[in-house]
Amino acid sequence: MQILQTPIEYLKGVGPAKADLLKKELRIFTYRDLLNLFPFRYVDRSRFYKINEISSTETEVQIIGKITKLEEVGAARTKRLTAHFVDETGSVELVWFKGVKWLKNSLKLNQPYVLFAKPSMFNNRYNFAHPDIELLEEFKASPLQGLQPVYPSTEKLNGRNINARTLAKLTQTLLPQLKGALPEIYPPEFLKENGLAPREASYFEVHFPKNVERLEKARYRLKFDEFFMLQLDMIRQKKIHQIKQRGFAFSALGENFNNFYNNELPFELTGAQKKVLKEIRKDIMHGLHMNRLVQGDVGSGKTIVALMCMLMAIDNGFQACLMAPTEILATQHYNGLKELVENLPVEIALLTGSTKAAARRELHAKLEDGSLNILIGTHALIEDKVKYKNLGMAVIDEQHRFGVAQRAQLWKKNTLPPHILIMTATPIPRTLAMSVYGNLDISVIDELPPGRKPITTVHRYDSNRLKVFGFMKDEIAKGRQVYVVYPLIEESKQMDYKDLQDGYESIVRAFPKSDYQVSIVHGKMKAADKEWEMQRFAKGETQIMVATTVIEVGVNVPNASVMVIESAERFGLSQLHQLRGRVGRGAEQSFCILMTSHKLSSDAKTRIKTMVRTNDGFEISEVDMKLRGPGDLMGTRQSGILNLNIADLMKDGAILEQARNAAITLLEKDPQLRQPEHYGILQHFNSQVKRKMQWGRIS
Repeated sequence: MQILQTPIEYLKGVGPAKADLLKKELRIFTYRDLLNLFPFRYVDRSRFYKINEISSTETEVQIIGKITKLEEVGAARTKRLTAHFVDETGSVELVWFKGVKWLKNSLKLNQPYVLFAKPSMFNNRYNFAHPDIELLEEFKASPLQGLQPVYPSTEKLNGRNINARTLAKLTQTLLPQLKGALPEIYPPEFLKENGLAPREASYFEVHFPKNVERLEKARYRLKFDEFFMLQLDMIRQKKIHQIKQRGFAFSALGENFNNFYNNELPFELTGAQKKVLKEIRKDIMHGLHMNRLVQGDVGSGKTIVALMCMLMAIDNGFQACLMAPTEILATQHYNGLKELVENLPVEIALLTGSTKAAARRELHAKLEDGSLNILIGTHALIEDKVKYKNLGMAVIDEQHRFGVAQRAQLWKKNTLPPHILIMTATPIPRTLAMSVYGNLDISVIDELPPGRKPITTVHRYDSNRLKVFGFMKDEIAKGRQVYVVYPLIEESKQMDYKDLQDGYESIVRAFPKSDYQVSIVHGKMKAADKEWEMQRFAKGETQIMVATTVIEVGVNVPNASVMVIESAERFGLSQLHQLRGRVGRGAEQSFCILMTSHKLSSDAKTRIKTMVRTNDGFEISEVDMKLRGPGDLMGTRQSGILNLNIADLMKDGAILEQARNAAITLLEKDPQLRQPEHYGILQHFNSQVKRKMQWGRIS
C-alpha cells in the first residue's frame, strides 16, 4: 500500500476517536487527505510582545509569561475556566468556555508559556478567549515559528481540542514520513518553461514555509498542478470527442440560407455575429460533431445566429429544433422566427405542454415524414414519442435551466447525434468558461446591434415612489410602456418585501383604469392566461406589465422603455441583468429603476452599485462570482468541477490560463502522453481520474 493511502488513524497522535472526527468534519480519511488540507492563512510567530505593548484588538499578539492562578467560574452550562497570566510588565485574564476539565488538569502553574491570540476588551481590560497556549520549551522545539500555518477547523473539532494548532502538529508529524513519496511528475524542461518549483519541496513549504518568497512559489506550483490536471482532462475529452464522435457534414450553403441572408435579414449583422457564424460554419462543414456554446449579452442577436444555423441544416436535407426553458420563451421564439421565415419555403411549428392532442398528432406525423423543418418548444421536444426523420441541428437556449439527462435525450433522436448549439445570455466569467465549459467550443457575441442606446440605470428608495410613478407617467405619455417586477407572488411573513398582489393594487390606484391599462403575469397563472396578457402588452393594449420574474427571459417588446424592479436587493446580479435586458430593445432611450428599502446588506449595496455603474454583462458576471462563488453561480456546488484544494477560480485566473496553455501545448506534442518523459504526468493524471476528479463531463 502506498503511504499516501494509509488510513489517518495510523498517524501518531490520531487514533480511532480523533480519526472519526477528522473523517466526519474535514473528510480526512488518509495521509493524502491530510497532506492536501492546506492552510488558509499564515500568522507571523516571529515577534513577541510584552503585555504593556498590547494596544489593539485587531491583530493577534504573542507573549511569553506564566499562569499564576486557575479558577473555575459558574456552574453547568455557564461554567468557564479563567487564568491569571503575567509577564514582567503586567497581567491579563485568559478564559475558556469549552474543555474546562481537560484544560484545568493540563495547564501548569508558574511555568513559562507562549500565548498567541487576538485580545478582546472586557471591563476596560484586555483578555484572551480560547488562546493558543503551549509550554515555552515545546514551542522552541517546534518548527511552528516564523510563518505559522492556520488550518480550517470546525466548531465540533475545536470543542474536542482539535484546533488549527493540533492540525499543524499532525501535519508536522506526517511530513517526514512522506520524504520520497511525492515524486516529480513533470520533466525538467517543463518545470523550467513554466517556472515551477519542485513538487515535494512545494508540499513541505506550503505547510511550513521558511519565508514568504518560498511560500508563494510553493502555492503557485500546487495551484498550477490542480488546474493543469483539470485542463488536461477536459482537453483530452474534447479531443477524443472530436475524433470519435462523427457528425453530419453540412457542406452546402443553400438556397434558404442565401435567400434569407440576402433578402430577408431585417438588419445588417454585427461583426461579432459574422465571426460566430464563421466559427460554426467551420465546425459543421467536415463531418465533425459540433458542441458549441454561444454567449452574448441580452439583445446581442443570438437568436438570428441560431436561425441561420438551422437554415444551414435545412439546406443540407436535415431538420432542426430549438428547446427553450419556458412556454413563454418558446412561444416568443416561435412567433419571432415564424415571422422571419414567412417568405421562405420553411415549415416551423411549436410544441409545448399546452399543445392540444390533435395538433400534436399532426405535428408528430409531419416531423416523421420530414415535411416539418423546424420544431420549437420546451422539454416536450425530448419526449420519447417525438420522433424526427432526420434531426441535424439542436439549439438549446439558456441550457443551465435544463438537467444533463434532459439535454442528453436530444442525442438519441437520430443515428448520429445532431450538432449542438447552446445559447446563453448569462455571461460567463473567463475562468469559469475555461473550467466549467472547458470541453465546449465557446463563441462570444460581444457587440450590440447598431442604434441600440445603453440603458440608464438608477437606484431609488421606497420613499421616492411617488417621483418614480411620475416618471412612469411621463414615459407612458410619450407612448412608451413599463414593466414593474416583484420578487414574490404571496406575502411572506419572514421577509418585509412587497408582494405582487399588493403591488398590482397600488399600481392600479396610482394609474386608474379610466386612463391606463395594466397587465399582470405570474407563474401560478395558466399558460393561456399568461400568453393572453403578454400579447395584450406586446400589442400595446396595456401600458404597464406587473409581473414576477416569469418575464426574466425572452419577452421582447421594443416599445417598453422602463423596467422598475421592486425589492431589487432581493435579486441576484445575473437576474437583475436579465430583467434589465427586457428594455432597451428599441431605438428610444430606456431606463431601469432599482427600488429598495433603506436597509441594505453589504452584498446588496455592491450589487446595486454594480448595476448602476455598468451595462457590461461580463463585468457583472465577474462581480457576481466574487459575491456568490463559482459553485452557486453555475449550479456546480455538488459537482467535481469545484473539487479544488488550494486553487481558487476567482483569484487565480492567470495561473489557470497558464496551466491551460501548457496542457494544450503538451497534448499537441504528445496526444496520448506516451513519450517516456511524460510518464509521470500520465501516471499522476490516471490516479486523479481514479479518484473521480473527472471535471470534463459535467457540461
